[in-house]
Amino acid sequence: MGVNPNMPLRLLLYIARIYEYLIEQWKKGSLYRERLIKLPFPQFIVLYNGIKPYPDRVTLKLSDCFEAVGELMGKAVTGPALELIVQVYNINQGYNEELVGRSENLKGYSSFIGRVRENRKAMGLEGAMKEAVEYCIAHNILSAFLIKHSTEVKNMLLTEWNIDDAKEVWQEEAREEGREEGRAETVKEVLELIRQGYISEEELRKYLK
Repeated sequence: MGVNPNMPLRLLLYIARIYEYLIEQWKKGSLYRERLIKLPFPQFIVLYNGIKPYPDRVTLKLSDCFEAVGELMGKAVTGPALELIVQVYNINQGYNEELVGRSENLKGYSSFIGRVRENRKAMGLEGAMKEAVEYCIAHNILSAFLIKHSTEVKNMLLTEWNIDDAKEVWQEEAREEGREEGRAETVKEVLELIRQGYISEEELRKYLK
């Protein structure tokens, strides 16, 4: 699956809950005092490792969700009063190699996922993950983490990829339902034209031959 274009909105809701929690932890009522509240500086980053083609880096903006408003209260609107910017980095093998290379964990994760995908060309998902785990441990790629958490990693990826596969099936079913509904509507329209005398059954038969 590709990157969800609603990530800026999702992260806005998430960071609002985080800030609300922090303020409650500091002291109730501090939001209404005259002293300025200092908050942790936010940065919003999404690491993409999906299978669909995706650029090295994409910037998503909350303002892309907003409908155009033209003028507001008689004044021209030059831009939204609220913005949230998300940087999306493609961390698949062959992308952003300089960035991925700064972190051994990130580099290892990218290699592990790449190994799983390569294995899937010749075997099922569970076998592909099992071989990738064994390969990475043998080649000291995330070895300490995989030795300790291999079961959790496999369960997580099984769930993630199965959900992606299920979504593709749901989308195809929805498209098929749409086609069926379209055909049903066409039949209804033709029957109505026949009923009103605009098309004769004989003319329809000639057209369908």
